[in-house]
Amino acid sequence: MSGPVTVSITRQVDPSQEDQMLAWLRAGTELAERFDGFLGSGWIRPETASSEWHMLYRFASQEFLEAWESSAQRRWWLDSSQGFVDESSREHRTGIEGWFDEPSSVDVQDLRPIPRPPPRWKQMTAIFIVFFPMSLVVNELARIYIPDWWLPARVLLTVSVMMPLMTYVLLPWMTRLLAPWLNRQPR
Repeated sequence: MSGPVTVSITRQVDPSQEDQMLAWLRAGTELAERFDGFLGSGWIRPETASSEWHMLYRFASQEFLEAWESSAQRRWWLDSSQGFVDESSREHRTGIEGWFDEPSSVDVQDLRPIPRPPPRWKQMTAIFIVFFPMSLVVNELARIYIPDWWLPARVLLTVSVMMPLMTYVLLPWMTRLLAPWLNRQPR
């Protein structure tokens, strides 16, 4: 099986249809949750009155994603959006492409320019803000509770604890917190 796959979709919605869109999104998520390998979904809008909605959903593998995308449930769900939702772009991201990198493959190219990722120094700063304090805490706990462990084993344990926390909890939180700064484009 392949690794996790994230699908990023940009949809255009009439702002007056916000309530219908929210109900439609909840219904889609509830359907997708019933499929093996579903890892989650979410959406954002650039601003409250925006007609542009950015949606993400993730499956544990390409095979699980294909089962969802070829399902009768998904076809019914997509058909139910006729008249108030238009898809304008779709991207499949696979593997570990980084938090800020552009996708390595794009299924349907959007006609609008792709936003540039933040400069590397901003990416490094966001990662440092998470990594440094977490590394201090985890290493201090290891020094206190497992001081006699062989160094490579202690490092393996601390890295095994830190990586999932950073990947799934702390870096997503920090990138949301720093988003205005990270995504501010130079004038």
